[in-house]
Amino acid sequence: MQKTFKVTSDTGIHARPATALVNTSNKFKADVFAESKGKKVTMKSILGVLSLGLEENDVITFSAEGEDAAEAIAALEAIMTKEGLGELHG
Repeated sequence: MQKTFKVTSDTGIHARPATALVNTSNKFKADVFAESKGKKVTMKSILGVLSLGLEENDVITFSAEGEDAAEAIAALEAIMTKEGLGELHG
């Protein structure tokens, strides 16, 4: 299960939105990952997410594996779109 987004926020994904994404990921049993610019990190680590250095127009792919993977991806999609962080890409 995966979905790809283009970052639309002019400030990128900095500490506050990254924290919201990590906190959401931690609510699920699934292993949740983010991949951007050739680097893959767990979505359950704030340092991992911030290490991606996501800026406006960057592309990020969320993936999840496990029993509630679909729910985890849907929750991340809700945050990305409702918070104005990104839009579905590809």
